[in-house]
Amino acid sequence: MVEADSGPKRPRDRALRVRSVVVAAAAALALASCGAVMPGGGGSTGDGSQPTSASPAAAGKTVKVVFIGVDLDEVKKQTKLVTASVGDPKKQVEALEKWVNDNGGLGGRKLDAVFRMYDAQTDSPASEEKLCNQVAQDDKAFAVVLTGQYQSNARPCYAQRKTLMLDASLVSNDEALFEELAPYLWSPSFPEYNAFTASYIKALSQEKFFEGRKKVAIVAADTPVNRRTVGKKAVPQLKKLGIDAEVGWVDTTDIGTIYQGSEQAAITFASAGIDRVMFLGGSRLASIFATIAGSKQFKATYAISSFDNPSFFLNNPDTVPADTMNGMVGIGFHPPQDVADSEMPFPGEGVEKECLDIYEAAGITFETREAARVALPYCDSVRMLKLGADGVDGPLTAESWSKAVDAEGSNFQTASGFGNALGDGGHAAAGSYRVMRFADDCRCFVYEGDDVPFSE
Repeated sequence: MVEADSGPKRPRDRALRVRSVVVAAAAALALASCGAVMPGGGGSTGDGSQPTSASPAAAGKTVKVVFIGVDLDEVKKQTKLVTASVGDPKKQVEALEKWVNDNGGLGGRKLDAVFRMYDAQTDSPASEEKLCNQVAQDDKAFAVVLTGQYQSNARPCYAQRKTLMLDASLVSNDEALFEELAPYLWSPSFPEYNAFTASYIKALSQEKFFEGRKKVAIVAADTPVNRRTVGKKAVPQLKKLGIDAEVGWVDTTDIGTIYQGSEQAAITFASAGIDRVMFLGGSRLASIFATIAGSKQFKATYAISSFDNPSFFLNNPDTVPADTMNGMVGIGFHPPQDVADSEMPFPGEGVEKECLDIYEAAGITFETREAARVALPYCDSVRMLKLGADGVDGPLTAESWSKAVDAEGSNFQTASGFGNALGDGGHAAAGSYRVMRFADDCRCFVYEGDDVPFSE
């Protein structure tokens, strides 16, 4: 663990700290609207027990599914944070419900879609436990579509209550968590975290991010999933490349602990003379750390990925030092938050266009791909839900649905990214990535090369 800075604070440092806290809080909360990127949490169901295997069948001829949205309008008003509006998610859910029911329902069953808005300003483990109980016990939902739920207790809570999860958050769920919470946890839009991490480091090496260095800094969320991934995957892989890792673990309980951990890490990295930094654990860490690093006169070149929400840096140039993005390189798997429409024409062909057509039939359009960053994962979730339900012959349970998805998963394609990794035991749909870097000429992020399958 990185030690805290106990030295005296000069007036200018205190002013920078206050400004950074405000900016960091705004960034952290705003990013929740597009699937706040924090690891999915731990290795138990909260009370130490494991999810029971027998889940209840969907009642009668109707399947109730709750879609979670995140309310950040007030935060945006207060902070003046810039981010593309995601439109009216409730109407988007209604459009998806109509499309499903007009096209055979869920294996002949009617979809009853319920929308719940979650206030990110009140986020806490207790708030997410309350939301979980509302969905599972009050709504009696068969499934829930998650966006922006990033506390460690959230996913185990739904699994313990036998509620199927279509996780539409940019959350770092690894295979161990998928297996532990099986058959309840699935990701229709994003990659499995171990595969991502292996590919991330491999791509950085190929792009010579580590060239001439014997040590690299990792800013890492201190959660069970991330501890497991960093310790068992990232650090050993870096060692094979001849690189030691200085890990700055950051407590992600709240904005205060994230700020403190990031500040401590920046001081430690600067003292060690490290000038290459990568992030494992989420976009809140990247935006907050970069802000703090500037105030501590820490200069480094950063690795970047979709988990770090590149669009935040482009939309809010006053939040972090102007040169923060120079030299950024990494991998991207989520175009709505990676690259501008000028770099990847919008709308695209294939499943992205199919999803946008569903919304357009209901009178819903999106000016940019970034504006569809919630709508597209919602669509992925509904399409995956329908794929599984249509393949069930008999009672629809989480177990029977999961078996059908495993059997038919190779036919699925995410509208939010590249490739496919479902079927044959896979729980996360995104199967490929592209090399991504910040380009000086356009001052934007760009993709380079072809799709690359995520490593095993």
